[in-house]
Amino acid sequence: MSDPYDALETRSPAEREADQFGRLPQVLAKALTAPGWRAHLGDVDPAAITSRAALATLPVLRKSELPGRQKADPPFAGFLAEPLGAFGRIFASPGPIFEPEGQGVDPWCAARALHAAGFRAGDVVLNTFSYHLVPGGFILDSGARALGCPVIPAGPGNTEQQLDVIEHLRPVAYTGTPDFLKILLDKAAEAGRDASSIRKALVSGAAFPPSLRDHLRGRGVEAYQAYATADVGVIAYETPAREGLVASEEFILEIVRPGTGDPVPEGEVGELLVTSLDPHHPVIRLALGDLSAVLAGPSPCGRTNMRIKGWMGRADQTAKVKGLFLRPEQIAEIARRHPEAGRLRAVVTRADEQDVLTLRAESASPSEALGAALGASLQAFTKLRGRVEFAPPGSLPNDGKVIADERPVG
Repeated sequence: MSDPYDALETRSPAEREADQFGRLPQVLAKALTAPGWRAHLGDVDPAAITSRAALATLPVLRKSELPGRQKADPPFAGFLAEPLGAFGRIFASPGPIFEPEGQGVDPWCAARALHAAGFRAGDVVLNTFSYHLVPGGFILDSGARALGCPVIPAGPGNTEQQLDVIEHLRPVAYTGTPDFLKILLDKAAEAGRDASSIRKALVSGAAFPPSLRDHLRGRGVEAYQAYATADVGVIAYETPAREGLVASEEFILEIVRPGTGDPVPEGEVGELLVTSLDPHHPVIRLALGDLSAVLAGPSPCGRTNMRIKGWMGRADQTAKVKGLFLRPEQIAEIARRHPEAGRLRAVVTRADEQDVLTLRAESASPSEALGAALGASLQAFTKLRGRVEFAPPGSLPNDGKVIADERPVG
């Protein structure tokens, strides 16, 4: 690899393990100063956690538990190891889950992912991730500016205005969901607008199948994907090798059997855990609810860190739709608001390279008014638009699922 982001990306795996697990005891010691982490981790000796096997003995913290924990002990359930004033911004992601922004010029560890996607100093970036309450916009914004890239803070939507901005400022790079990039390019082609300045992209927050990647390439845009979480930032990213996602240097990743903290053999599909080595905001064995698997060996691009296959489904019923998490608790709130609708089931599919959300509702007396009310509640509780379909009472599967993710994997 002729142009790594830094020397960390090409060091030997043994050197990396020694460095990361040499730092981990200090990170754990800092975590134990926070009452939430102290109660969660229990009587652990940080000095003894110096290997993957030792790390695997610590309890798992499930992301799906955070809304309840934070509600019971606001604002962060005691999981901050520094005063709130030490953090830059505070976000409220769907769930709700409240997250603080860390310190430094690249607090979400996004710069190396952008670099791997070909972003370089001076590239003007159109950032279409949301800047409103959720951290998505700031994750990529801070990483791009750390690389020396001017950022247009466009946010999502407002397609016509965005095309005006593209024609005027001629950004060469895009960050956002792959679906919205396709929408922008399609609208530009339909309206005879010039969006040809965009030649590179880093996408996240939605499925990015090879068919969509090839479609964008045919439109002149070379797009790579990043795997990010609002809790810590970009934890893995695609490289020009196009063989899995390389783990970021700032995190320790594990693949475990869903519902446990037990590591699986290399290549076996399991749930992804992330441990952050940021001493200001330690996160220890956070279970993200996503399924993945480790790819054997280093990347052909020359980066030597662990590679994962990317997103392979959910270990629980939570689904990411159009860049936002859809949770069973949200569907339960809709059901409580509309008891006349009977059982509900949110179904996620793909059509025309975009996520499609359908709320299926059992009802003996379906009506346009009830359909409109359900659609409004769906948007209010999830921040997502979706269509409503009615089904006869007792016709939805009796399998305990309230969210069915029927999108193809891969």
